[in-house]
Amino acid sequence: MVKNLIFAVLQFVLFFLVFAVFSFLPPFHLMRVVSTTPQGSHIFIFDGLLLSAALLVLILLIEALRKRIRTAGVWTVGAFALAVAAGLAIKLGFMSL
Repeated sequence: MVKNLIFAVLQFVLFFLVFAVFSFLPPFHLMRVVSTTPQGSHIFIFDGLLLSAALLVLILLIEALRKRIRTAGVWTVGAFALAVAAGLAIKLGFMSL
């Protein structure tokens, strides 16, 4: 139980860092205009979110191959959900032009 919690916290940090880094340094430049105002445009950069989701799939695949998906999969998905919620709460990926 404690080991799963420690790994979940480490996965949260990993997901959050991937989301943050690739929101500021987008390698694919996948952007969408959210709104346009007379003051400028507001865009969302998808790279950080998509790369952290790809990392989630990779980790879940590894857990499935190790036959630990029932115990560790729930913690991994929870860590991902919290990292995405925290990132969106502090507006990672959003940019004003």
